Amino acid sequence: MDTDDVLRTLGIDPAALDPAPPWAPYRGTSLARIDGSRPCARCGQPARATRVVDVPGLGRRWLDTCRDDFLAASRLLPSRMPSTVEGIVADLRAAAAEAGTDLTIVTDDVAG
Repeated sequence: MDTDDVLRTLGIDPAALDPAPPWAPYRGTSLARIDGSRPCARCGQPARATRVVDVPGLGRRWLDTCRDDFLAASRLLPSRMPSTVEGIVADLRAAAAEAGTDLTIVTDDVAG
């Protein structure tokens, strides 16, 4: 699911989300947002987690969520990291092709 689908599934109006900075927020910035004063974007309970999402047509926005809605969004949002060795190798190959360079993968398979 993309961000639009996640927000629609959770019933969150993307236009109601606070704009996020154009730079990647550091951990302290995110922690400062969840001091208990911000409501969850879906249910209004105190936010316990936050992340930046890229909303088509609106740009980067803060998605502040309570615990339960954070877990729901985490299951719906696409993973940024491959979860298998094959996925990691595929990402490396794509990056090498994009960079126009050769790729040699060396592994250390030790039978034990």
